[in-house]
Amino acid sequence: MAGELPAGWRANCSALLAAVNGKRESIATRKASQNAIEAVAAVLPELIGGSADLAASNLTLWSGARPMTRIGGGNYVFYGVREFGMSAIVNGLAVHGGTIPFGATFLTFSDYARSALRIAALMRAGSIFVYTHDSVGLGEDGPTHQPVEHASSLRCIPNIEVWRPCDTIETTVAWFSAIERRDGPTALLLSRQNLPFQTRTAEQIALIERGGYVLSEAAGGAPRVVLITTGSEVGLAMESQKRLQAEGIAARVVSMPSSTRFDRQEQSYRDTVLPPGVSRVAVEAGVSDFWRKYVGLEGGVVGIDRFGESAPGADVFKYLGFTPENVVATVKRVLHV
Repeated sequence: MAGELPAGWRANCSALLAAVNGKRESIATRKASQNAIEAVAAVLPELIGGSADLAASNLTLWSGARPMTRIGGGNYVFYGVREFGMSAIVNGLAVHGGTIPFGATFLTFSDYARSALRIAALMRAGSIFVYTHDSVGLGEDGPTHQPVEHASSLRCIPNIEVWRPCDTIETTVAWFSAIERRDGPTALLLSRQNLPFQTRTAEQIALIERGGYVLSEAAGGAPRVVLITTGSEVGLAMESQKRLQAEGIAARVVSMPSSTRFDRQEQSYRDTVLPPGVSRVAVEAGVSDFWRKYVGLEGGVVGIDRFGESAPGADVFKYLGFTPENVVATVKRVLHV
């Protein structure tokens, strides 16, 4: 009831991160999330999960999950198609204390839960909201199910901490952060499609919890441009960095899984990640306006300022300009080369 985590919690976190790093899996972040839930549930009997009729798609069930019914207690709620009701109940559980609750649905359906999200933020409740199928990469379900404005919209709500991780390591850190947070809600934005594992040093892994960090430094000295990216677009930024380097343009790749966490870091740290005076290009499969706070009017944004299309996810990404060629062209326009 005091909200204290078990003794050895951080040691368990370190051991899990080491195991995840050793596996180097290139899987969907929704699957990475399920793996993290499986691990933390073993040491957190107070964890209560649930999904709004999408448990099999959200991948929020774990081996120890037991349905909550009229006649028996459990630790998993099948809410039905009730995104708002689910989110309100998660808030109630969080405020009551004694539990660590999360609820899940597709990111685009966070619209239905908007009032409950805002109340969670107002109350500073430790609610955890799991949102999968986080971009046009979900594919054939089409524009009604493809979130475009949702990530940026959630980031604009005061007190909500939003994470959009790029691989298994960032997803695991995001879950640790969500569980440890006691002064506000957390939203985890996760992919349907597989994403490439990114190699990191121990120091880089430690910096993930700051919300943004240098994932890949420019080769051969100071960068001419910084590529800021999140989630499923991190792999694209890494490939674009290689192509820019081949053309003599030194680029730094900054992964920013949580801009809301990054913005709370001290200015000196933020300046080491995003050096003042260096041109910037943001790459994210969502509306572009949000990223102007980082790149300025002189920088570039490879984003989506329209609704999506119904087609395989990879085809939609290509159609909407999420290709190394377009990122390189955007950098050249910004640098006037």
